[in-house]
Amino acid sequence: MEKLYEDPELGTVRVVKSRRARRVSLRVHPVRGIVVTVPYWTPYAFGIGFFRQKRDWVAKVLARQAAAAQALAAERESFDAEALRKEAKAFLPGRLKYWAERYGFTFGKVFIKHNVSNWGSCSAKGNINLNLNLMRLEEPLRDYVLLHELCHLRHLDHGTQFHALLDRLCRDGIGRSAAELEKEVKSRRIL
Repeated sequence: MEKLYEDPELGTVRVVKSRRARRVSLRVHPVRGIVVTVPYWTPYAFGIGFFRQKRDWVAKVLARQAAAAQALAAERESFDAEALRKEAKAFLPGRLKYWAERYGFTFGKVFIKHNVSNWGSCSAKGNINLNLNLMRLEEPLRDYVLLHELCHLRHLDHGTQFHALLDRLCRDGIGRSAAELEKEVKSRRIL
């Protein structure tokens, strides 16, 4: 159940009733917009009042999101996917082979893709997909992703054995923990 409230400057605010909510929350999402969630028994007017109290904060968040979207659009405009694909095809398979030979992995085919949701993946057949955007990462982060996908050749899930193997290889080969490297990789945008 929801009710829409129109703010003259900030646009539509959705006030959503939730049986699971224990308190009022306010989220400003770049796609879903402004959403106030209230416990099911709470009147919609309370949610609208909560939004009005936080209106200045919402305006600042919307401005930050707009600036970030503009910066990303400019970055994408200057992004040359084909040049990066050529560079990735020339470099990544050889680097993957280096790590595979060093740690005794055998993989199938390597595909260079332009995904927007992940840096790489490994199929049950042992084929590895790598994102051409890996070329935009610093070497330790790029190597982390390659080792991550190689470890999936032995453990297809993200269980404890997978993480233990990945951490051991990262500490040995890169000199940093897998958790530290993963955190940095997750903070990077894929174009």
